[in-house]
Amino acid sequence: MSLSIKNLHISVDNKKIVHGVTLEIKPGEIHALMGPNGSGKSTLANALMGHPKYAITAGQILLDGDDITGAKVSEKAKKGLFLSPQYPPEIAGVTVSNFLRTAAGTITGIKQNPIKFHQALIETLKSLNMYPAFASRYLNVGFSGGEKKRLEILQLLTLQPRYAILDETDSGLDVDALKVVADGINRFHNTERGIVFITHYNRILQYVLPTHVHVMRVGKIIESGGPELAKRIEEKGYQGE
Repeated sequence: MSLSIKNLHISVDNKKIVHGVTLEIKPGEIHALMGPNGSGKSTLANALMGHPKYAITAGQILLDGDDITGAKVSEKAKKGLFLSPQYPPEIAGVTVSNFLRTAAGTITGIKQNPIKFHQALIETLKSLNMYPAFASRYLNVGFSGGEKKRLEILQLLTLQPRYAILDETDSGLDVDALKVVADGINRFHNTERGIVFITHYNRILQYVLPTHVHVMRVGKIIESGGPELAKRIEEKGYQGE
């Protein structure tokens, strides 16, 4: 049982970006993927979820033994894969509540009772220090950067995937918002779920403790280790690698 990435090569507009990445994320593990801008981290995340812009030219993605390399985004979501993108899209006319209820029903195959779902959603919102009225707002429309990141965690806690890929969910957050987001990630995480957390900085890793840390540069993972690797990067930077 794992999310297994085997010798993955990815191109964007016929330009090779990722050159043979291999990773295995088991339930209960938190993998921090670090590296400078342009190293291929977000390309890897988007390709794993099936974004059509990112072409997988070689390698495999296995989710609990099933080959999902060429599967549609909806199929990957139903199998338990989740991506929090670096730049969440705005969708006017679709409320947060309706979006999440529809997504939950589609993924589980179980029609969600609107009243019960809304009540549970309000409780989750409160746990993220978000006003109940947030559920009635259009998806990401007019949201601040911090609100967009909290919405991603709200989705995570509501949809309960098996494996979550979080692409810079800590980006642009002040200390208070960072702690709220970290708390949400920690509440989601358990022995049956795996997480890949893409970040530039060690500060989120002070609140969300990784089991594994990987450094990515020029489309390759050049080093792997434990939490001490993230601390070393914080002290010496990527040039010290």
